[in-house]
Amino acid sequence: MLQQLVAIGIFIGIFAIATLRKVHLGITMFAAACAVGVLLAKMPLSAIVGGFPVSIMILLVGVTYFFGIAQENGTVDHVIEAVLRRVRTAVMLPFAFFALTAGISAMGSPLAGLIIAPIGMPVAKRYGMDPMLMGLAIGSGFSAGAFAPSSLFGIVTYGTAHQANIDLNPLTVFAVAGTANIVLLIAAFLIFGGPKLIKQRGAVSGSIAASGDRIRNRSISRETAFSAASGGTSIAVLADPAAASSLTRNQIATIGCMIGLVGAVISASIAGLNPDIGVFCMAFGAVLALIDPKSGMAAVSRIDWSTVLLVGGIITFVGVLQTMGAVDMLGNAAKNAGFPILTALVICFIGALVSAFASTTGILAALVPLALPLVASGNVAGWALISALAVCASIVDVSPFSTVGATLVATAAEEDRSRMMSLLTRWGMSMVLIGPIVLVSILVLPGIR
Repeated sequence: MLQQLVAIGIFIGIFAIATLRKVHLGITMFAAACAVGVLLAKMPLSAIVGGFPVSIMILLVGVTYFFGIAQENGTVDHVIEAVLRRVRTAVMLPFAFFALTAGISAMGSPLAGLIIAPIGMPVAKRYGMDPMLMGLAIGSGFSAGAFAPSSLFGIVTYGTAHQANIDLNPLTVFAVAGTANIVLLIAAFLIFGGPKLIKQRGAVSGSIAASGDRIRNRSISRETAFSAASGGTSIAVLADPAAASSLTRNQIATIGCMIGLVGAVISASIAGLNPDIGVFCMAFGAVLALIDPKSGMAAVSRIDWSTVLLVGGIITFVGVLQTMGAVDMLGNAAKNAGFPILTALVICFIGALVSAFASTTGILAALVPLALPLVASGNVAGWALISALAVCASIVDVSPFSTVGATLVATAAEEDRSRMMSLLTRWGMSMVLIGPIVLVSILVLPGIR
């Protein structure tokens, strides 16, 4: 038992130290997994390395490569402009930006959805909308889209569950995340000036995209976001006064492949074939690369290797913990506690609290496996607990201490930043408490045995 406790302590310590020191958590975890596996668990190195989640790696590489091509050839920009050009009523702005952010976040990397923030925050200012409403619309859209089967949070959540032989439908997590974030959007609409917009019934003169605002910053790093939030480098929004051109041949091919990807996944699911989205993305990405070699080569740099290493390192360490029996030990502790609902609540609370300050992806990769013993005990429905945990870890991302919240503050007008910082802190911290209580009550409690 002592060895298991030491291994769990090292796991938690590595997570804390890597976060505080701002070093790559995945690489640190992988090295620590090898050391703990060899020295404490007496495992052969080949067995430790064999625990690296190759299936999740294929998912992440395939998805980020395919949608990287869509960003490189301008298809994503074209979609953004086409949507914004059709918004005519001010009251619809937060819902339009929610949908737009969700759509972009669903395309592989959730952070790509943050390219909407430099458009949305100035638009809110221009039309007299409370910047908090626009910020929360974008933040909620980010969280909803991130759990699509084709995006990072969704891939990590159901991929990690499948790695542990738990049958979790990726559409279930997506549906729970989408519903929860729509409810949060409605709450934000009612609290931060939505009724006022309804009374004004103001029309958006011309169209939002008429000024030609287009985003060239297609990815925003944590460092850039925090620098901007603290008054450093701002995130640029470049103007292009020219009207949007018609779709090019490559963009038409990209949209066709997107439709083909969705159709292939749905058809395979209906046929009961358990489709591998990563393989499908690589196949369609190869087609697009043959059509447009330049975008295909450029998209290679968009493959999210950092996240592959992050998730891989954590899951490899969790595999060592499972081999040592540390996970089973936690499972027995959960069974003996006698209050599975309280255990579920604590797990979700920890996920939400840590995620408000650290990597949501890392939290999902770490806590989903550690929640499995409670599921294995038979007292809790697996899909319910994992869905609740995943969404709890995501809805707090509007905290200004995370990338999403910092970006929202950075792209707000200078005179609004202090208020945004304060209100986003309150909102994010309130979600740490409200999220676990509501989601566990709705999803987990009805299935408690």
